[in-house]
Amino acid sequence: MSQNPTSNDPAEQAILALVMARGPDKSICPTEAARALAGHPPDEKWRGSLSPIRLAAQRLAKAGKIQILRKGKPIAPEDARGVIRLRLAPASD
Repeated sequence: MSQNPTSNDPAEQAILALVMARGPDKSICPTEAARALAGHPPDEKWRGSLSPIRLAAQRLAKAGKIQILRKGKPIAPEDARGVIRLRLAPASD
């Protein structure tokens, strides 16, 4: 499975770039991707990017590119509510 950020969706690109930079054993908070997507403005406008980031995370998880975590454990994409983190999906051999 390819882990390259080949999506044309800016939210998916933001997530993939961050989780790939962080590495396979580390996770990111969706707010990090929302801030990256919004361009790091000095105010709270990044919050508007949070919903597209969460939807993109669900699409990427369903495609097997990332995992959505709650309390450090992978959860189903459709259960992604509340406090979550995102990480690269383990490479399948």
